[in-house]
Amino acid sequence: MLAEPSPARVLKTRTFARWAKREGLADVELAGAASEMKEGLIDARLGGGVFKKRIAKRGQGKRGGYRVIVASNLGDRWVFLFGFAKNEIDNIDDKESKLMRDLAAAFLAMDAAMLKRAIAAGELVEIRHGKQETA
Repeated sequence: MLAEPSPARVLKTRTFARWAKREGLADVELAGAASEMKEGLIDARLGGGVFKKRIAKRGQGKRGGYRVIVASNLGDRWVFLFGFAKNEIDNIDDKESKLMRDLAAAFLAMDAAMLKRAIAAGELVEIRHGKQETA
């Protein structure tokens, strides 16, 4: 009998969660971005499991909207690390890119028990079906 594939987990760091709340970026939009990425709609591959994705601002298009940096194995784990409005920053620099790759390596290496502890401690927030998961 074949094992069931593990369900995709969409998470955001505590810092990203604060930024998204300030910007009015809803969990359903983040879950949608993860779904698009799973289908191959990725705006940039930054290396080391780090990807850039555009998300539209409400009432506007993606071009002038948000840019999010996501750690992913492109299968069952998506961790939103950093976000910015296009009108604030053009892109992340090399130093920030290296930091994102280091964070991605750490988050993608976590096993289920480590993820559970990080969620319980409030370091990560899980999103399920566009609704914030309570720890």
